[in-house]
Amino acid sequence: MMLALRDVACVRGDRLLFERLDLTLAASEALVVTGPNGIGKSSLLRIAAGLLRPAAGTVERRAAAAWLGEAAALDGERPLGDALRFWAALDGTDAAAAMRAMAIMHLDRVPVRYLSTGQRRRAAIARTIASAAPLWLLDEPANGLDAEGVERLGAAMAAHRAKGGAILAATHLPLPLEDATAFSFPRAGGGPDARSERDPRLRGGTL
Repeated sequence: MMLALRDVACVRGDRLLFERLDLTLAASEALVVTGPNGIGKSSLLRIAAGLLRPAAGTVERRAAAAWLGEAAALDGERPLGDALRFWAALDGTDAAAAMRAMAIMHLDRVPVRYLSTGQRRRAAIARTIASAAPLWLLDEPANGLDAEGVERLGAAMAAHRAKGGAILAATHLPLPLEDATAFSFPRAGGGPDARSERDPRLRGGTL
């Protein structure tokens, strides 16, 4: 087991987003969380990453996690290759392999601030790949990607799981994740999605 959330609740401002949510994720598993905007998908990932404290419940991580959020978290003034190699050096990994995986080697000397939205997203995914973290927490990973970018994202996720990595992803777009468990947050007033009730690794709470 890499990640376990037990009886977790999330409150943002004065609004209860969800409660009584249990989740476990083990090596090579993937869980895709979907639902309407503002329902709590990103908050769930932030809680899993330790970036947001749950209002109730416990979070246990037994593996290093890589966080992919909205921002690329790369120095905008540096050439892309240098920016990625900076982080790869800290993690003791190879930035070049990650750049090849996302087909951005030709952008090696381009400053990050000049990259298009799709190129920035590929760069952020490359940084996630180069982290070598066993647990990937991906918030809307396909945002801004073209069809080829989504295909490369899918290949990267498959390779990560083949090596024993686990993925928790929140998305409103289809993701190329084979055999992933799907969980949909209900709309306000609804109960947990039926698919989560059948999966012993996940129990959806109420809104």
